[in-house]
Amino acid sequence: MYAAQVIPQIDPREIGSAFHRAGAEIAKKGNFWMETNYDIGENMGTINIVLDSADIDRKLQRITREILEEHKGVENLTLIGIQTRGVYLAKRIQSSIKEIEGIEVPTGEMDITLYRDDWTRISLNPVVKTTNISFSVDGKQIILVDDVLFTGRTTRAAMDALIDFGRPDRIELAVLVDRGHRELPIQANYVGIFVKTRRSETVNVLLKEHDGEDKVVIDGK
Repeated sequence: MYAAQVIPQIDPREIGSAFHRAGAEIAKKGNFWMETNYDIGENMGTINIVLDSADIDRKLQRITREILEEHKGVENLTLIGIQTRGVYLAKRIQSSIKEIEGIEVPTGEMDITLYRDDWTRISLNPVVKTTNISFSVDGKQIILVDDVLFTGRTTRAAMDALIDFGRPDRIELAVLVDRGHRELPIQANYVGIFVKTRRSETVNVLLKEHDGEDKVVIDGK
């Protein structure tokens, strides 16, 4: 349920947000489907639950179908989750693909800490203990999976790290939440929900594998 809030007057933005929470408006753009923006309006200083467990499941199911439609199957398809919660999301998409196609696509996990642009690059292929890619990335169609797309710097670091492992034919990005405020020209190919936020706010993705429950929360500050 959404956190109780005192609303002094009816605001058109609140009405729009209520309709969004009641049912998703899907709009086709380019060669993939994306969800209408969720606008948190003026609810500063509150905690807003944007997605609950059922919502997250529906978003991941839709992302799975979009991936399969775009790739026309699973040939050479692989998934790599970005630590931490991107790893769990990648495994859920892997499971959904197996349910539909009957094939378990190779799935890895990546820690991009040493590739962030505020760290000095220490070698071409540093050993990071939480990175586990047990397959060759050469010639693969790789989908990076993350929980939240914000400035784009994490995605850039992940691509830098991935290229050190080999030369994929294609790299795409799937995220559960796109909150805007990009600092680099990076855009996700598959998005669960677009959320309009202020830079001062925090978008927290909670997953049962790591946090004991599934939900996406915006902490207004």
